[in-house]
Amino acid sequence: MTGRERVLAAMNFHQPDRVPIDFGGHRSSGIAAIAYAKLRRWLDLPERPIRVYDPIQQLAAIDDDVLDRFGVDTIELGRGFALDDRDWADWPLPDGTPAQMPVWALPEREEGQWVLRSRSGRAIAKMPDGALYFEQCHWPFLEHDDLDRIAEAADEIMWSAVASPPGPLISGPDGDRRFVEGARRLRQRTDRAIIGLFGGNLFEFGQWCYRMDRFLMLLAAEPARAAEFLDRCVDRYLASLERYLSLVGPYIDVILFGDDLGMQNGPQISPAMYRELFKPRHARLWRRAKELSDVKVMLHSCGGIESLLPDLIDAGLDAVNPVQITCTGMDARSLKRQFAGKITFWGGGCDTRDVLGSATPEEVAEHVRRQVAILNPGGGFVFQQVHNVLANVPPENVAAMFGALR
Repeated sequence: MTGRERVLAAMNFHQPDRVPIDFGGHRSSGIAAIAYAKLRRWLDLPERPIRVYDPIQQLAAIDDDVLDRFGVDTIELGRGFALDDRDWADWPLPDGTPAQMPVWALPEREEGQWVLRSRSGRAIAKMPDGALYFEQCHWPFLEHDDLDRIAEAADEIMWSAVASPPGPLISGPDGDRRFVEGARRLRQRTDRAIIGLFGGNLFEFGQWCYRMDRFLMLLAAEPARAAEFLDRCVDRYLASLERYLSLVGPYIDVILFGDDLGMQNGPQISPAMYRELFKPRHARLWRRAKELSDVKVMLHSCGGIESLLPDLIDAGLDAVNPVQITCTGMDARSLKRQFAGKITFWGGGCDTRDVLGSATPEEVAEHVRRQVAILNPGGGFVFQQVHNVLANVPPENVAAMFGALR
C-alpha cells in the first residue's frame, strides 16, 4: 500500500498491510525543533537548516529523509509551501541551536524575552528566557466583548494571528491561484496522506478571546450570550470552509479541526453542556466539510474525552487525536472495546508524559508494541505519539519508538 492507501484503509476500518504512521502530519504529532536537531545528528543525516514552521510551539518541519527513514505515511498541506530560502530567516532556538523561522513571523527581542506581535503592533505572545515555547499574553475580550468585532479579535490572538506556512504566501489578489498550485504540486510529488489544517476551533477560540476562566464563566452564567458568540464563529468558519475546500479539497485526504475539550481527569465541560452548545455547531461544520469534498474529518482534542466520544461520533467525526492515554477514561483497551469500528484513534501509540522522555529505548519499544497490539487490530488506528515530541526527549528514544513499529 501507499501511505495514502494505508491511512484511508485504517480510517475505513480495514486492516492495512502495516500500521499507518503519522509524524509531523499536523501540529500535534510533530517534534520540537531542539529535539529535531539532535535527532538528525543522532541519525547521522546530512546537515540541513532546522526550520521552525510553528513559531508558537517551536516545532520543526520534518524533512523527507526523516519521513522516509521512519516510514511515515502522512504529510501536512503546509509542506507544499515556503520552499524557497527567501521565505526563511535565521533565528536561534532557546538552547542556542541555529535555526530558521518564517520571515513573516520573526519574534522581536526585548529584555529577557522574545515577543511576537500582531499586525497592529500589539504584543500577543511572549517567550521568556529559559522557556521553550510562546505563551499567549493578550485576550481581546477579557475586559469587554464585541461580537461584531470577532474577526478583528482573531487578528490579536496568538493562535490565529501567527501563521504557519503557507501563511501570507496565499494572500493577495493572486493568493487563490498560489494556494491551488502549491496543493496540486504536493499531491503530485507524494503518495502520503495529506492533512489540511483548518482549525475551526469553537471551545478554544472562546478561551483565546475571553481567557479560559472568563469563557467558562460565560458558558455557565450567560449561555445565550455564549451561543450568540459561537454562532458568529460558525458563520465565519463556514465561509472560510467554502473557500478552503473549493480550492484544495481535491488535494487533501483529511481535514483537521481543533478543540481541546479535555483535562487530565475528564472533560472541561459536562457532556450535557457539550450537547447543548457545541455538538450542533460541530455537526454543521463537519457535515459541510464532507458535503464540499471527499475528506475524512479529524478533531484534535487533548485530555480525557471518553464521555464525549459518543456525541463527537454522532456529530460526524471520523478520527480523534492525540488519544491522551494517561487521562481518566482514556485507557486504550477500554477505548478500543467501546468504539471499535466507530472512530479512528489517531494517536495513543506512545505516552509522551511518562515514557518517551524518561524510559530506556528498550522500555519505549516495549510500550509501543503493547499499545499497537491493542489499538491496531481491525483498523481504526493511525500511530502517533501522544502529542509532540518535546525538546528534552532523547533521540535514541524517538528512534526506538519508530523502530518498534517495524
